[in-house]
Amino acid sequence: MCGICCSVTLSIDGYGGYEFLHKNLLQNLKRRGPNSSHQVLKTDNDYHCLFSGHVLHLRGLLTPQPIEDGRGNVFLWNGEVFSGINVGAEENDTQIMFNHLSSFNNESEIISLFSSIRGPWAFIYYQISSHCVWFGRDYFGRRSLLWHFSNTGEGFCLASVGAQAVGIENKWQEVPACGIFRIDLKSSAISKRVVLKLYPWKYISKENTIEDVDKSLNQISDDLPKFVSIEINGARLFLKTPVTPLNTNLPPQDSFEPAHRSHITATIENLQVFLKDDHMKKTVHQLIHVLSEAVKRRVLCLSRTESVFLNDNLSKASAKKANIAVLFSGGIDSMVIASLADQHVPFDEPIDLLNVAFMTEEQTGHTTFTKNSGKAKKHVETPSKENSKRSATTIDNIQDQNINVPDRVTGRAGLKELKALNPLRIWNFVEINVSLEELQRMRQHRISQLVQPLNTVLDDSIGCAVWFASRGIGYAMKEDEMKPYQSSAKVVLTGIGADEQLAGYSRHRVRFKTHGLEALNKELEMELGRISSRNLGRDDRVIGDHGKEARFPFLDENVVSFLNSLSILEKTDLTLPRGVGEKLILRLAALELGLTASTVLPKRAMQFGSKIAKMENNNEKASDKCGRLQMLSSE
Repeated sequence: MCGICCSVTLSIDGYGGYEFLHKNLLQNLKRRGPNSSHQVLKTDNDYHCLFSGHVLHLRGLLTPQPIEDGRGNVFLWNGEVFSGINVGAEENDTQIMFNHLSSFNNESEIISLFSSIRGPWAFIYYQISSHCVWFGRDYFGRRSLLWHFSNTGEGFCLASVGAQAVGIENKWQEVPACGIFRIDLKSSAISKRVVLKLYPWKYISKENTIEDVDKSLNQISDDLPKFVSIEINGARLFLKTPVTPLNTNLPPQDSFEPAHRSHITATIENLQVFLKDDHMKKTVHQLIHVLSEAVKRRVLCLSRTESVFLNDNLSKASAKKANIAVLFSGGIDSMVIASLADQHVPFDEPIDLLNVAFMTEEQTGHTTFTKNSGKAKKHVETPSKENSKRSATTIDNIQDQNINVPDRVTGRAGLKELKALNPLRIWNFVEINVSLEELQRMRQHRISQLVQPLNTVLDDSIGCAVWFASRGIGYAMKEDEMKPYQSSAKVVLTGIGADEQLAGYSRHRVRFKTHGLEALNKELEMELGRISSRNLGRDDRVIGDHGKEARFPFLDENVVSFLNSLSILEKTDLTLPRGVGEKLILRLAALELGLTASTVLPKRAMQFGSKIAKMENNNEKASDKCGRLQMLSSE
């Protein structure tokens, strides 16, 4: 995870004519990359570029950014190369990527490189020979990148995260995850127009690729200033889409008889019946394999100290800190991710399960209790103002055994299942309790800037919930007593992508009942197409604010390709009741992994499971513009 930024001044009057890198933006970037901060200034007679890089060190040797070669090319990288090009265990993918880019002489080589890599990424590359800046996000948009163009045409800024600044109108927008962009800086400075050359992803399954791209260009252009235009690159080069097309084939009408399944109830026994079908069982095991490999890449691809050997005293493990955390509700997505992580994280290393709950004003007492006695003692706790230190000794979260929001209840039940699967693993179930006062304070000072440019009630709810959860400050059971705890994990696994691919949302059931399987297929295709703009950029900014990296196993390219290859009824069956039909194949995979009660839990959205949706205005719709996100700090 890194905070990357490039501020460009298109002026011959000297550097500083249009300065973006103000204090607030630099602070936001540094929080994403606490291990190294560095800046590089490149000047030309017609333009000036300031590159700023802030690194969270996760793999190989610490490589400060921006990275520059002897010719003056500059590279900023916020990504993980999991496959596609060779990156050794002790190597840093930033350096490997830059080595490739520095050796290229033409644009087709650059496009070929980004077509080949697998993993999340956002990048900025200054190619001095052509006076061009290249930038973009991966196919799913798993890493945030924003752009901001001046109203006068004097310059623009690219950054992982935006910020409010006095005198600068807040018009940060997410860079569309539709391909890679190139800007000729010299030409832009002379013409006073910025032309965005797009190298789009090519949808191999569609014959009307160019028409589709042109349509998307019009939509992007509508949100840009008049002096900025966008057009397909002159060579008509395309990036190769990294996943297989969605299988939209439907079963024969006479083979699909939904009526006979309507009586099935959501029980483990009824779920197990589906595994008696040999084809279904084989498909389920294929999913387990590809998803397990995706989790493996994401939990092992980071620097670790050496693990103890099996014959060492296991008490040594209790002193170890967690490297991996899971956003954990106890629902089917997080349970499968946690159980697969257990198979690959070193046996002596704890795994943090981050469980967030939002409290009503009545729940203000501080209750401590022991595992053995169960006796509670009431205390009064004054919230601390030292949030920026994020120290466990300055926690202003409140521990209350009565914080039984739905996700806390299912989370505790899920913990018991995981302990049954592996009782030797140290599972740190971190209870993160957030008061209304703390929610409002941290939204104003931190979270609102991270959620923007998204601005709906849903963005507010999810953004706040994920921010507090990924911060990892709460209470955990230590030595048979609930004690203050702060997660040390730099990698946070999240289950996003499962609902979008496996029809987990209630809107999918409505769509199916109203318009049938064909309409459901189109809905799922749309879900993945818009996940970059609806979810991933926001979640990356929110989690990255704690100097942690979000990783998304369900959006691994191999996982998506496998699920796309299946027919709709091999993945989900919405003629079955809630708790069985949605995400059917994942529920069956969970059964095969040894999970029990969690396999038949119905989908519950995070904003309802954590009860953040009940904290303030209950009359709002999720799609409404959220006025609370406008209450930005003036500091």
